[in-house]
Amino acid sequence: MAPVRDPNTLSNYGEWQTKHTTANLTLNFADKCLHGSVLLELESLTDKASTEIILDSSYLAVSSVKLNAAPLPWEIKPRTKYLGSPVHIALADGAAKGAVVKLEIDVATTGDCTALQWLTPAQTSNKKAPFMFSQCQAIHARSLFPCQDTPGVKSTYDFNITSPYVVVASGVPVSDAPQETDGGKLYKFQQKVPIPSYLFALASGDIATAPIGKRSSVATGPNELQASQWELEHDMDKFMDAAEKLVFPYKWGEYNVLVLPPSFPYGGMENPIFTFATPTIISGDRQNVDVIAHELAHSWSGNLVTSCSWEHFWLNEGWTMYLERRIQAVVHNDDAHFDFSAIRGWTALEEAIGEFGKDHEFTKLCINHKDIDPDDAFSTVPYEKGFHFVWYLDRLVGRENFDKFIPHYFGKWATKSLDSFEFKDTFLDFFGAPEYKSLEDKIAWIDWEGRFFSTGLPPKPKFNTSLVDVCFELAEKWKQKDFSPSTSDISSWTGNQVLVFLNSVQEFEEPLAVEKSQLLGKVYGLSDSKNVELKSQYYQIAMRAKDSSSYQGVADLLGEVGRMKFVRTLFRSLNEVDRELALKTFEKNRDFYHPICRQMVEKDLGLAESK
Repeated sequence: MAPVRDPNTLSNYGEWQTKHTTANLTLNFADKCLHGSVLLELESLTDKASTEIILDSSYLAVSSVKLNAAPLPWEIKPRTKYLGSPVHIALADGAAKGAVVKLEIDVATTGDCTALQWLTPAQTSNKKAPFMFSQCQAIHARSLFPCQDTPGVKSTYDFNITSPYVVVASGVPVSDAPQETDGGKLYKFQQKVPIPSYLFALASGDIATAPIGKRSSVATGPNELQASQWELEHDMDKFMDAAEKLVFPYKWGEYNVLVLPPSFPYGGMENPIFTFATPTIISGDRQNVDVIAHELAHSWSGNLVTSCSWEHFWLNEGWTMYLERRIQAVVHNDDAHFDFSAIRGWTALEEAIGEFGKDHEFTKLCINHKDIDPDDAFSTVPYEKGFHFVWYLDRLVGRENFDKFIPHYFGKWATKSLDSFEFKDTFLDFFGAPEYKSLEDKIAWIDWEGRFFSTGLPPKPKFNTSLVDVCFELAEKWKQKDFSPSTSDISSWTGNQVLVFLNSVQEFEEPLAVEKSQLLGKVYGLSDSKNVELKSQYYQIAMRAKDSSSYQGVADLLGEVGRMKFVRTLFRSLNEVDRELALKTFEKNRDFYHPICRQMVEKDLGLAESK
């Protein structure tokens, strides 16, 4: 038997382990349903000692289970809260250790499926076709089909997906020409690198593609294709080259980006082959593309080398933040960009820990997930506190030495899953070699238990503050009555520097006067910007200044963007200064917003109670 380390699965993956999955599924947009069959190839980890296979499921309609075309006894057990309803499948004789059994399960999703989002044509930019996308992280793959829904199990995949619209998946297309079928067209993909269930991904809709790199394409709605291609093609290969030099060559074949419809309420997801990205990265100024560095870095940390459970999620995200910032420093040709991003991350970490409370379990690097839904524990903490641990180890042993450890670590654990203690052992084994004898005393002082299990903030390092200091200095000038701004103030800055500056102005004890707020938007081009990050932050300053001339601009933006990060904050602020316009704007765009976003805004506007 294999060790069982994940409290967020009900599967008996210590006795059976999925090696390959074939998904034969059809998308029914009319019924908002995914139906068909999955073929699971499971290896026995015992010698006939296990006589049942237990799979995770959640809100699924299972109609049959077969072994070699012969029906098997099966039962769906009662639901266990967020963990779902396990499927118990009887194998009277078990199987010899190492033997592989093939289960075919007929299945359909239901209206309670938590992994799929179905968008109406009204929620897309050209309003011509519906759209569907999946989001399986953390434990939602079990609402697509019965599986061992744990990052501790990795499987290769074949995708055979039928849809009336173009399909993309977390696999490499098998052929350019999909086959015509009764239900639309059959799209085939293969994923030859083993992946955990949470990286199973599908999307379908009115999708067009264009190249953005030597092995990369962007996929999105036809109306957004040209702008998306321009936004990403300049830096895509630079990001890839920097990442490959830092770790080792990319293992997945293609790296593509799916820019989702404007009503997509989230930030993005690092699905292999096709990163699912928020449309707000397409800003017309190439200032938000650094998010691609993060998702690309996941191709090594998280996707290739994976935490064995959500308790060790920092191994995915902390490492990814570290690699992202190393990539940024190379692409920008300035190490100060590493620190600049880290400073912004530190601020986010302080805010997250402040909201939880410094002694909260969720502020630990390694979180006890017993009786905890991993979605509830999700926060900035594993990203930024995890990053600070990786960066601490980098500084401790020295950059030259740490750069030798990086490919060793990712090579040793490629296609596998590990926990924090195995990471510790890997680090100590590597630096226990004779050539690192001089580091012995330093390494002996690492407080592994403290780093893994202490609550609150980690020790704060000394940052290079050169890129943020200029932001704060300019903000201070805006407090002066006689200050005369110029476009040259920010002409050499990155978009993120402008954002730091705007955040600082927003936090002034006294809001800007209306005239100065208007001057800010005009001189720095913020009121006409296509960069939603900058424009939305400027509108927050304008609304705080009670600049009524900006209110319609806010309303217009709320009809173009569906990401909750912007929609909810803008609606809350607009509601404070012009409730009538806020309500009118919401009613006008309610069908455009994703159902989750719509529900949240109804609560924010006090409409939910009146229903």
